[in-house]
Amino acid sequence: MRRIVPLFLALATLAAHPTGASEPGSHQHGKPDDSRKPLVFNSEEAAHVRQEMRLFLVSVKKIVTAAADNDMKMVAEAASEAGLAAAHQVPAGLRAKLPLEFKQLGHATHVGFDDLARDAASLGDANLAMKQLGQVMQNCVSCHASFRIAATKAKAR
Repeated sequence: MRRIVPLFLALATLAAHPTGASEPGSHQHGKPDDSRKPLVFNSEEAAHVRQEMRLFLVSVKKIVTAAADNDMKMVAEAASEAGLAAAHQVPAGLRAKLPLEFKQLGHATHVGFDDLARDAASLGDANLAMKQLGQVMQNCVSCHASFRIAATKAKAR
């Protein structure tokens, strides 16, 4: 089990910098790279996107904790919570505003969580779960490097 945490840290580092170079949108020498595509949402849409990101983060935390305890049933449950079933809750108006690349990354992330859940339940391999989680998290890194939620201007009264 001691191998899981160093493996996870190595995968997280690789996911953050797969070629050793900084990702677009990262900070270099104190200057933010603001080349990320702005996503303009109303407050409810922005809240929905942020809620989904928090769901992913909570699932990641549960997966890491459960894998460290070799509780593969909990790994599978936590991964399932962020699977495709959660994606169907996106309001139609928001879905129409999302760029294709954003939708593709989101879909791949949900599918990745479902794959992780299935394999955790059937194979019970914590190291495989951590590898799969690193792959899923690469979608998160790519999305955050490519997009930002833009502030919307309040309507004048």
